[in-house]
Amino acid sequence: MNKFLIPIFSAVLLTSCATNLSYSGSAFKDSYNSITANELKTHLYIVASDEMQGRDTGSEGQKKAGRYLISQYEKMGISHPKVMNSYYQTVPKEALKGRRGDLPESENILAFIEGTEKPNEIIVISAHYDHVGMKDGVIYNGADDDGSGTVALLEIAEAFQMAKKSGKSPKRSVLFLHVTGEEHGLLGSKYYSENPVFPLANTVANLNIDMIGRCDKDNCGKDYVYVIGSEMLSSELKKINEKANSTNTKLELNYKYDDPKDPQRLYYRSDHYNFAKNNIPVAFYFDGIHEDYHQPTDDPEKIDYELLKKRTQLVFSTAWELANRDARIIVDGKNLR
Repeated sequence: MNKFLIPIFSAVLLTSCATNLSYSGSAFKDSYNSITANELKTHLYIVASDEMQGRDTGSEGQKKAGRYLISQYEKMGISHPKVMNSYYQTVPKEALKGRRGDLPESENILAFIEGTEKPNEIIVISAHYDHVGMKDGVIYNGADDDGSGTVALLEIAEAFQMAKKSGKSPKRSVLFLHVTGEEHGLLGSKYYSENPVFPLANTVANLNIDMIGRCDKDNCGKDYVYVIGSEMLSSELKKINEKANSTNTKLELNYKYDDPKDPQRLYYRSDHYNFAKNNIPVAFYFDGIHEDYHQPTDDPEKIDYELLKKRTQLVFSTAWELANRDARIIVDGKNLR
């Protein structure tokens, strides 16, 4: 071997080993396996029940769902950020002028696990917990949109907390952000991006989950997930997500909606976009448009809970690497406006 190549080869080998090590310990494996279909189902049958009346922004049903989320974080021993007095970030009425008229005051919900080595660097994992409410007395339960993402956040938080209790806290901090007002124009995430609890300059990445419990007509029967925007702003984020997938979940990753000519323009249509606009790398996890999208038939009994589990485990694996790797991911891409 050429002696001048030895240092380069050694560096590559060390980098490869470091990447593999992040998934090799029992703390990761136990936490990963704590994400179960049964727990996701238990949570979702509550969050997407008729009792929540469709979780329209600012409605009593949405607030009731929010109280349930907070009760679960309290049970896990996960608190809100120290700089806040509660889990609630109030989104005032003036910030809730939606596409279908003005909305009542609502709240984003924030839970937080502080990092041990780089606590000022933040990984944000988000999902919206509102839906479209009721129409003509019919409840739109929104089990997939976005009950699935909402309960995925609970399971991911529990997994990180389990690792923390075993002595493996994340190096970077992790913010679990349940946003309101998505259905009316990404209003809760817009408010957070304009009134961040942590400086946006310190936000390493946003992993956003919006509909991961079903399949679309092109993919039913497959273990897949659409991943949108993961290489728009960082050449590293897509690779990290792919490594997490190939090592752990082995889903089929579909990048169809990364096409700039995508007629659905999905890169611009969920809460990650308010982070991307601020030059923060994002990945948006999505199952596609199915026949029950924004219909009263989007119910919890139609969710594929095993697939929901695998997709949740993928987001957790990616967040784990982002939170524990030595170097913050680079920002070297160009956002599509």
